[in-house]
Amino acid sequence: MNPQTELTPESTVAEVQAALADAADEKILAVNLKHGNNIAVNLGIVRAIAKSLKSNHELAGVLWASQDPTTRLVAILICKPRLFTLEDLDRWLREETTPKVQDWLLSYVVKKSKHLEQARQSWIADPTPEVASAGWELTAYQVAKAPDVLDLPTLLDAIEAQMKHAPERLQWAMNNTLAAIGIECEPLRERAVRIGHELGVLADYPTSPGCTSPFAPVWIEEIVARRAAQQAG
Repeated sequence: MNPQTELTPESTVAEVQAALADAADEKILAVNLKHGNNIAVNLGIVRAIAKSLKSNHELAGVLWASQDPTTRLVAILICKPRLFTLEDLDRWLREETTPKVQDWLLSYVVKKSKHLEQARQSWIADPTPEVASAGWELTAYQVAKAPDVLDLPTLLDAIEAQMKHAPERLQWAMNNTLAAIGIECEPLRERAVRIGHELGVLADYPTSPGCTSPFAPVWIEEIVARRAAQQAG
């Protein structure tokens, strides 16, 4: 960060955006645009800027109002999740559908909110694919954290019927839920694997050496085997 734009908890929105502008890198932007993210700043720098500002819910709201995706990442990191109403969460989600911003909003705000399950139920059936994908991402999270609030067989029915032809982003979120069910719920594991094979979604996705394939049957098998080995050891 440029010394001229060092930030403190008293910094203004203009100063925050100046610091982000100083840190912008065209090479980072080019890489991020390939994934639909109009973000030109290294995420480590974004985190450092947020750390300098500390927790500040009022400033977070003003930063969010800037409509700039990178500035909104800072807003997410300094806001207070417990202060969000369900309506606030819904508004933020619908106002910014940049994938990375949505990912951070779910991870750092919605999952820490007392409205998580209400939001999940509201979003999962939304006609807007970006909103529905958020609902399915939260569902994948709940499979591991709170499976008792879910109807897992019905979720598998929906995945079986819809995932094959869903828009890409929604398809990924549904696939995450399919894998989560197969990994976390042994009684439904065989069915989850079968659905994955029958649909073939992400079966040919290129996977780097040492990384786990996103193809659900392979993903499930690898994580289950890894956990078994850890327990045996």
